[in-house]
Amino acid sequence: METLSIPRPRKRAFLPEEFKVTVWSKLKPYFNDLINREIDSTAALERWLLDWSELDAVIAESFSWRYIKVSVNSADQKAAELYQYAVQELAPKIDGFEDQLNHKLVSSPYLDSLNPEKYFTHIRGVKNALHLFRQENVELSTEVQMKSKAYVKLFSEMTIGVNGNQMTLNRASSLLEECDRSHREVVYHKIHQKLIGHTDELDDLFDELLQFRHQIALNAGFDNYRDYKFQSLGRFDYTVQDCFDFHESIKREILPVVDSLNEYRKTALGLDTLRPWDLHVDPIGGVPLKPFHDVDELVDKSAVCLSKLNPLFGDVVELMREMGHLDLEARPGKKPGGYNMPLLMTGVPFVFMNASQSLSDLRTFMHESGHAIHSYLIRDYKIRTVKRVPSEVSELAAMSMELLSMGQWDVFFPKEEDLKRAKFYQLEYVLKVLPWIAIIDKFQHWLYTHPGHSKEERKVEWKRIFREFNSGLVDHSGLDHYLDHLWHKQLHIFEVPFYYIEYGLAQLGAIAIWKRFMQHPEQAMADYIAALQLGYSKPIKEIYARAGIAFDFSPTYVSDIVSFVKGELQQLIEK
Repeated sequence: METLSIPRPRKRAFLPEEFKVTVWSKLKPYFNDLINREIDSTAALERWLLDWSELDAVIAESFSWRYIKVSVNSADQKAAELYQYAVQELAPKIDGFEDQLNHKLVSSPYLDSLNPEKYFTHIRGVKNALHLFRQENVELSTEVQMKSKAYVKLFSEMTIGVNGNQMTLNRASSLLEECDRSHREVVYHKIHQKLIGHTDELDDLFDELLQFRHQIALNAGFDNYRDYKFQSLGRFDYTVQDCFDFHESIKREILPVVDSLNEYRKTALGLDTLRPWDLHVDPIGGVPLKPFHDVDELVDKSAVCLSKLNPLFGDVVELMREMGHLDLEARPGKKPGGYNMPLLMTGVPFVFMNASQSLSDLRTFMHESGHAIHSYLIRDYKIRTVKRVPSEVSELAAMSMELLSMGQWDVFFPKEEDLKRAKFYQLEYVLKVLPWIAIIDKFQHWLYTHPGHSKEERKVEWKRIFREFNSGLVDHSGLDHYLDHLWHKQLHIFEVPFYYIEYGLAQLGAIAIWKRFMQHPEQAMADYIAALQLGYSKPIKEIYARAGIAFDFSPTYVSDIVSFVKGELQQLIEK
């Protein structure tokens, strides 16, 4: 089967092909056209919606590239200026016109004649945006967006010295997989000493962000930012109480399994006490797994691995490489973490990460490839909201790809023993990350429903929640000064508040998809792809149902999911 050829960007029907987003004076006429255009039929309304979606896609892609260029090099002053102009000058003006366009849509006499199957999620989103929009929040939102970038810049420039080499915190974290326990301990202390060296700066930054966000909520008529953000994120399919139920399900069903995994780890390592620097090393004492030596090998092997799962999956990875849409290596000055950036006009996304030759890098690339494949599968939709998939669905695509691809990981680990270890680590991670997700989500509920809290009150509440979900088998004695502000490591709290529980909900869904795949591979894969192809044309629960699974996080459902993973882990231990 031939690989995909580089596609041409989506043909424009409204804007000139050569048009680029530069200054407001050149962008404004197209908004004016949409505002002033007469709509005298259902067909005219549909044409107007398509033109608006095209304008939105062109703007979104321009903003995406500006964000990418800031991410890959925080020292690029020109890129920073272009991004700042987009956020501070263009975005506020666009928001004002978007509100006018939303009003024009809902007041159209032809609105009810639109096909509800095609436009339901779009119209629902527009009505939600109208309910939330306040002109006074435009400037505040801009301020928040710029302030949050201070966190990204700070973390991207943090390095520590290990064995005479300066390395990013992300790169240094991979050394916690090394066999030498005393070396791991030294690295652990260096990482966290670097973090607490910026404690005051990060605490002050969050206080500023908290004040701005609370004011945004008040302006929009909400008592707190949590309730505002819940509606802003379009969480139509679940409630705040459902989040609390998720927390309890994790505590009741997942924590006991995490304890048993830690007990196994402690016994296998022959330790009297399990310390935080013992949580990533191979429990049977093997050297760290190195699934690849450089990013070229990572991409080569990933393309082969994903092609075995489905030929299209590998083709998308090769296509991104050919187009220069991959920036994977770790280096100073890069934004921490990883992401998939949809490019709505080009139709082929950009993947960013910080690879350091570790197993977690393989997991990250499988994850971001899942996002990228999802983005590619919905590239031909023209209505803008259908391509802006909620995180509960986009993360389902990505987390499922991590698990579905495991059956082909022999490409990375030809030795059976290494393959078994890699699968064990992956499943251990899948379970252990769920309590951390519950911690971060529950902490944010408290942060934003107690906006007048002091730094000391925040520290006390953080530690209370952390201990509620942390395994009692991990000994943190003498490390309170690190634990006090461990949440500073979580980018989401600063940059994208409340965007985190989606990982937990999607993780449960991903396990359910993988379980189906292990039992009925062809049907499960067909259903998975069909669900992704829906984009956001259906509510979340219907998309999950199309994948053959439930959107559920009750204790009974979680218990069933955990039992399956426990069985798979037991088989790996006994092999």
